[in-house]
Amino acid sequence: MKMTQKDLLVPMIIIASMYIVLGFTIGINAFFVPFVQQAFNVSTAMSYLIMTATFSAYVVFGVPSGIIIKWLGYKGGITTAFIIIALSFLLVGYSAHINSFTLFLFSLFISGIGQTLLTGAINSYVTIIGPYESAARRICIMGISDKLAFSGASLILALFLDLSSVNLNDVAIPFYGIAGVLTVMGILSYYSPLPEIKAVGEDADEEEGISVHDSSNKTSIFQYPHLILGVIAIFFDIGVEIIALGTINDYAAVLNLPSPEHYVWYTSIGMVLGYIIGFNFIPKFVSQSQALVLCCLLGIATTLAIVLVAPEISIYLVALLGLANSLLWPAIFPLALQDLGRFTKTGSSLLVMGIIGGAVIPLIFGYVADLWSYQNAYLICIPSYLFILYFALSGSKIRTVNLSLVEVH
Repeated sequence: MKMTQKDLLVPMIIIASMYIVLGFTIGINAFFVPFVQQAFNVSTAMSYLIMTATFSAYVVFGVPSGIIIKWLGYKGGITTAFIIIALSFLLVGYSAHINSFTLFLFSLFISGIGQTLLTGAINSYVTIIGPYESAARRICIMGISDKLAFSGASLILALFLDLSSVNLNDVAIPFYGIAGVLTVMGILSYYSPLPEIKAVGEDADEEEGISVHDSSNKTSIFQYPHLILGVIAIFFDIGVEIIALGTINDYAAVLNLPSPEHYVWYTSIGMVLGYIIGFNFIPKFVSQSQALVLCCLLGIATTLAIVLVAPEISIYLVALLGLANSLLWPAIFPLALQDLGRFTKTGSSLLVMGIIGGAVIPLIFGYVADLWSYQNAYLICIPSYLFILYFALSGSKIRTVNLSLVEVH
């Protein structure tokens, strides 16, 4: 049974609230990068271990997250993710109380585990709940919630934590409170009217008149080249996305600009603008792969411009990277997830593992910024955009079957 537009409304609203939580939990990293440099007296490169701690969890927990979603279903997986993130925020507060940078990083790693589970659940859900051709359009809608929450994290934390006068004792109370809110939201999500859905071919059996091998003659997830290339594309996508969102506050602080904690809003506004464009143009005027090509070209041109103009201008071009990055994830995820059938949940968990790019590439950025200059460090985005461009033009097309994606039970 296919879902009508009316049927989609309530599930999309519920999932949008999950994207808000996901955006907020990742967004705290952008605020914490300059914060921990003062609080724990660490270098720029060391401060980017925050990103590494969070996103390394996506590799460690990527496959287990797929297993949990298969076992508990989407609602059970989402609830579990909320509880894990709530626990991590309790640990963040405690680590600040005892002044332990090691425990602080471990807390963010636990948060990353919850984010891994939540990311896999809600992105695959949004992809398969409607027609494949408009999957990027639906993800764009969700992305608006995600990125506004990402920026909102810095705004909310700035109410409690002052970057001009860092005090670790101020961390505990807000994070204990947020942990309580997330626990309540997790319980409510379990009892929400969110229908369980499955991709066509995911439960292929004799009752449906489909053999488990009829749709693709594939017996392993690794027999889908477009998925494997998609994982690599996600790696580079999240790398450049976190660089644009997660470094701009720190770059503003380096340039001694006023209220540096607010600059992440410029990047987020660029991403939201891109999501709005994607929502209105995909698939009516451009396909998902064409949108991906255009964003990569804009990203390459913008990156080159960043290193060529004056620093006080370049920071606004970092914000323009938000526009360039906006449609990368919404296009890559459905292009890589297409045609997987019964391997859909497993494929989603592998794609989520690609988010480790958010740990690796920003860490490299931090070292390059220390050794060379902050402005020139943005050049590491170029190879990322080039690979994603290859995926859009060629890699995503390496497949042999075409299936419509959604089947609701």
